[in-house]
Amino acid sequence: MSSMEGIHWSTPFVTAVAPIAWGSTYLVTEQFLPPDRPLFAATVRALPVGLVLLAYRRRLPHGDWWWKAIVLGLCNIGMFFPLIFLAAYHLPGGLAATLQASSPLAVMVIAWLVIGERAGVVRVAAAVVGLVGVMLLVLRNPGHVDTLGLVGAFGSVLVSALGFVLIKRWKSPVDLLTLVSWQLVVGGLALLPVALLIEGAPPAIDAPAALGFLWIAGVGTGLAYVCWFRGLGLMSAGSVSIIGLVNPAVGTLLGVAFAHEVFGPVQALGMVLVLGGVLVGQRYGQRSHGDPVVPPAPEAAPGLERCAA
Repeated sequence: MSSMEGIHWSTPFVTAVAPIAWGSTYLVTEQFLPPDRPLFAATVRALPVGLVLLAYRRRLPHGDWWWKAIVLGLCNIGMFFPLIFLAAYHLPGGLAATLQASSPLAVMVIAWLVIGERAGVVRVAAAVVGLVGVMLLVLRNPGHVDTLGLVGAFGSVLVSALGFVLIKRWKSPVDLLTLVSWQLVVGGLALLPVALLIEGAPPAIDAPAALGFLWIAGVGTGLAYVCWFRGLGLMSAGSVSIIGLVNPAVGTLLGVAFAHEVFGPVQALGMVLVLGGVLVGQRYGQRSHGDPVVPPAPEAAPGLERCAA
């Protein structure tokens, strides 16, 4: 069965908005944001846009969705952001990106264990081909590798993979904007005290930094997670995770265009393998029966919903 049976052709393209936006994060961070403040940047990415979305939708979790929202917020935001920054600071950039590219395989394994979703040989092969492509794109001499960096890299892969699969297992009772707002607020509130404790008071923000934060918070976080979770609601977890390999491809192209990074035959081959893996992963990425689909947005309630007694 084709991946597009029962799924509108635009769904993979809308989902790809997320890794395309994420691919710009490194360049924006490097060029515009205050240096050496990763936890502050992660908090600003999550909490303000989460509060704006929550105020717009005016819905709080209900019943057991209080603890589910906390689990999802910690997996997808609160633990994921610090772990990925830990990897970035303790591993060479190419190695960190390559380890992150193992995420589709982790998602497929967890999806099989948690929701019984079978990836199939072709989709697994597509993920492996994409991983090899990422290695060719970004991996250079590994340099110094320490245990803490490896823990951060693999930890970020595992917690985000678990969060993505749980999104599919727990059918959301609310629209996407509300679901994303809960996770961003939970994650941002978890990050805030850690950032203050480790990094101290917030740094001074100039105009370029403000624009950079607006981009990574509004587009790279708010819009990106809405598109990503929409894809998870409509497609198989493995198929969506393979689309995430677009992230390092976009990052590489932006690095070539704006930071004059090297792009030769090896990188070109890597780009072909990444995009080929993504396309093949969609061709065989049909949604399995029983996968939850996020419902359309209901009308906004006149006030905040309160937890049931």
